[in-house]
Amino acid sequence: MFPILTDAWRWLNRVCGFDTVDSFPPGHPYARTHWNGAYFDIASDLTPEQIEHSICERISNTPSIFVYIGNPTPAMQRALLSLIEARMRRSGGVPAELLAMLINAYRSPYTLDAVPGLRAAIVQSDGDAQQVLNFLGAMPAAFNVIEA
Repeated sequence: MFPILTDAWRWLNRVCGFDTVDSFPPGHPYARTHWNGAYFDIASDLTPEQIEHSICERISNTPSIFVYIGNPTPAMQRALLSLIEARMRRSGGVPAELLAMLINAYRSPYTLDAVPGLRAAIVQSDGDAQQVLNFLGAMPAAFNVIEA
């Protein structure tokens, strides 16, 4: 009787949004993306699009939490790229810590390219931040990434 009640309690918590999630649901295109629940309080009743939007907003507000995301989605990476671009425009310097977080995300073979060819550029440059910035700066403006 007790297992039935605990299963019902878990189901009710999840359906009502009292439980939190730390990955997209199975079968979702970004099912391999996961995050540390201690840094992201994502209610279980949100749709995958709402989850991704919420995480992107949090990255925009506190970019250092990007390190707690495994296999970030292209939208999450673009949120970080826009912060890199904004900091470069403001200060004129390279935000090395943000770029290092992006490069480290590509250590996983399951991280999808936010910009076509980004993984190849990171591998070819052996993770050199300046070469990655040169690659991003050479991208067409339609990708809305860094202008070097």
